Amino acid sequence: MNLRTIITVEPVIFLYLASTFLNAFALQRLVLMKICEDLYNKEDMCRNLSLHPEESLVTQSKAAYVLLLYTAVLTILSIPPSILLGAWSDQAGRKLGMILPSIGSSLGGAVLIVMVQVKQMSVYWCVFASALIGIFGNYVAIFLSVFSYVADITTDGNRTMRIGIVQSMIYIGGTVGYLLSGWLLQNYTFTHVFGVYCGCQVISIFYVLLWLRESNPAERVQIAVTANDRVLKKSIFLYASRTWETFSKARGGQDRLKLYLIFLCVVLIYVCSTGEQSILILFLTYPPQHFSVELYGIYSAIKMFLAQDDQNWAWHSRRGLANILYNLNMMSQLLNSKGATLIGLFPFMLHCVKEMTLAKVGVLVRLASLVLLGFSTQAWMVFLSAVMNSLSGFTGAVLQSVASNIVERNEQGAMFSCMASIETICVIIGTTVFDALYPQTLTSFPGFSFIVMAGFQVILLILVQWISEMRTSALVLPHRCDDQEDTTVPLLSPEA
Repeated sequence: MNLRTIITVEPVIFLYLASTFLNAFALQRLVLMKICEDLYNKEDMCRNLSLHPEESLVTQSKAAYVLLLYTAVLTILSIPPSILLGAWSDQAGRKLGMILPSIGSSLGGAVLIVMVQVKQMSVYWCVFASALIGIFGNYVAIFLSVFSYVADITTDGNRTMRIGIVQSMIYIGGTVGYLLSGWLLQNYTFTHVFGVYCGCQVISIFYVLLWLRESNPAERVQIAVTANDRVLKKSIFLYASRTWETFSKARGGQDRLKLYLIFLCVVLIYVCSTGEQSILILFLTYPPQHFSVELYGIYSAIKMFLAQDDQNWAWHSRRGLANILYNLNMMSQLLNSKGATLIGLFPFMLHCVKEMTLAKVGVLVRLASLVLLGFSTQAWMVFLSAVMNSLSGFTGAVLQSVASNIVERNEQGAMFSCMASIETICVIIGTTVFDALYPQTLTSFPGFSFIVMAGFQVILLILVQWISEMRTSALVLPHRCDDQEDTTVPLLSPEA
């Protein structure tokens, strides 16, 4: 078999996520350093800020505002280009959608390097760097392009497995990025870190150009050029309207309702995941857990390596505080475990268990892990919840595959564009809701927010069960073990 058909977009998403995590940790350290030097002009003190509690409190308060502004600009600006790019890639191909975010990240990384070299530059130049990264699509464009590409080159039988493998690259890339960032900052300078960040983007660009083949170029559907189309094509809203049409168009059987339910499931998954990450450090450092920085670092490593938490990577890449992951070397002991569930166990189970059954298993273990976390009083309960959560990534991979099977081949980019944009918006929703809820129950029941998330999982389980029972115009038959009898029959036969 041709190696270029086996190794496709996996290195693209690995390089982008590894560099994103690399950049996230270093950026937070740089912002703290810049603000501290501006306020106190004492380089030695700023390099050991933890030894000066009063100055650290002032510095971190201002840093939190700058990082929030950085996140807001990055998130908001990444949505419009991704919506346009999704429908456009259905016509022109997926490769450009993988190249543009790397170009934007390279430019943003260059700005950060200049910030390091020019001491007089304001810390707010990092917001300009985030604007450059966001306007080129950021990870939203990478995701929609990569998963659309996978949908193009796979069949109904192996699509879910390939999507699971690609998702595992997210977590493996995040692991490598975190560890590499800590090592580089310990032994080199910010310039080296951001240089490696830019280098990963350049490697990714050349990989896409020189190795990756365009998916199904001969099958691209050409839109008929009418007089109205000629006018529309002059507008940047053309492809946004096509994305909306993909979302709202009538489909055979109950496919449109099923697609809507899948998107609702995505909202519940990502709101809960983002909400969990927004309050987790507060919960674990509050009595009775009293997690230390080192202990939280180990817990974060296990979550990153084992628990396939769909939004965990996105949250840490944007907001995770530098001092939380101060001792990254402790993660290296767990490096070989990350992504094992999706890249190892998931493909095997697909041969023996129906896709939607795996999706329901993922919801159930997620529900159980959240309940255990909410009622946890000792460290072992917290760590057990992370281990239990290791199967929760099944749900997202299956739902993405089912959604891909519903839409037509020339609608894959638009569909994944909608999904990626919704996931990005959920970052804001989840953070706002649970950051507001957590303080209200802190003194009475600190884990109440996690019980609310578990309640959302009950709703999610009902929706997944509903989706599994719906009539569909195109039935996806999962691979089965040789000794398992195939009793599945088409719900809508040709005669119907």
